[in-house]
Amino acid sequence: MDTNDAILIGRELLTAALLLSAPVVIVSLIVGLFISIAQTVTSIQEQTLTFAPRIVAVVGIVILLTPWYLATLRTFTMRIFERMTDVGL
Repeated sequence: MDTNDAILIGRELLTAALLLSAPVVIVSLIVGLFISIAQTVTSIQEQTLTFAPRIVAVVGIVILLTPWYLATLRTFTMRIFERMTDVGL
């Protein structure tokens, strides 16, 4: 295994991590934005109001996207194992 192989594995790892975390971050950001706008419009300045809707939205998106998460992780794992056999580890 040389440096190019290590760089490729690291790049695939970071790409998979970003791809898997992006939906959760985006949903949390959108829900937080809507809650902030609603708080501004209604003049309710309760800081803890944003946590419950965000948690519900994140849990919902994780449950909804579980098959996609598993398929993505399976594909990533298969690519890593194939690369390991190509390198000869």
